[in-house]
Amino acid sequence: MDWIAIASGFGVGLIVGITGVGGGSLMTPLLLSVFKLNPAVAIGTDLWFAGLTKVSGSVAHARHGHVNWRITSQLLAGSIPAALATVALMHLTGVTKGWASALTFSLGIALLLTAVVVAFRPFWQALGMRLERYLPESRKPALTVLAGVLLGFLVSLSSIGAGAIGATLILLIYPRLEARYIVGTDIAHAVPLTLVAGVGHATLGHVDWALLVPLLIGSIPGIWLGAHATRRLPDSLVRGLLCISLLMAGWKVIH
Repeated sequence: MDWIAIASGFGVGLIVGITGVGGGSLMTPLLLSVFKLNPAVAIGTDLWFAGLTKVSGSVAHARHGHVNWRITSQLLAGSIPAALATVALMHLTGVTKGWASALTFSLGIALLLTAVVVAFRPFWQALGMRLERYLPESRKPALTVLAGVLLGFLVSLSSIGAGAIGATLILLIYPRLEARYIVGTDIAHAVPLTLVAGVGHATLGHVDWALLVPLLIGSIPGIWLGAHATRRLPDSLVRGLLCISLLMAGWKVIH
């Protein structure tokens, strides 16, 4: 199965490189359907995959000054405690059949929500501009921390949300922030969040380390090629293909 894992990593990496999102949204359904992992192990393995594949992107954006560290720190102030609390709850209650059902359902909902986010990305910026008149600067730090809490819970429970949903929340709260700063800040926040949640899942035995290595081997060239291909593909085409795949994956997971 190693060559299938490498090919899967390459395919997901290619899409992440082209669109900037879709790592967890596409990898977790693959781990469930192709590699037949149970939901908890699929989520834990994907958290490590997402965190490690985004490290290089985070470093690159930081070097170019595309990370707003104030927003990143406020997001982490909410997301890290939420992630730790979610994993602690799993420890206390045990990974039962009920938890597996909840994880599967939350994964499906997160996939469908991500599809909506990606499909209507221009709408979210327009909405953020309208909300700005009702959202003074003094309230934005607290709202950013609250957004981090939501992401920490969602990512720990489903491994999905740190990319597309995280970027959308930043866009809603800070609609005047340039796109490169939204992407850079979102990735900088996603790395520590996914790794902290990943460590928590690892303590529960929810990581398939043998499968993770070939996935990462495939993803590295995939991300590189995707980043170069994105210049030649229309954004509407890329967004449309990603939305279709997310909708199909989310519907399959829920049913």
